[in-house]
Amino acid sequence: MPESYRPLVERVARVLAGAAHSSNAEGSDPSAGDKVDLVWHEHVNQALAVLHTMREPDEAMAAAGDADTWRNMIEAAIAQHVD
Repeated sequence: MPESYRPLVERVARVLAGAAHSSNAEGSDPSAGDKVDLVWHEHVNQALAVLHTMREPDEAMAAAGDADTWRNMIEAAIAQHVD
């Protein structure tokens, strides 16, 4: 399944899991894909924290587009997550 079909919370959690486990980032596993599939759920709270921070666009983001639409999109991504 293409990553873009996954909910945003899951995609961010997978990135955080990859950063923690992959030797391409902070981890030691040269092929961390299977590990990420197993542990991404452990990073959901961190992913939600990132998205909560992203709700408010910075000045450059607001100048580039509709800040209300951005907020609504991020809120929808957060609301889509079900524990």
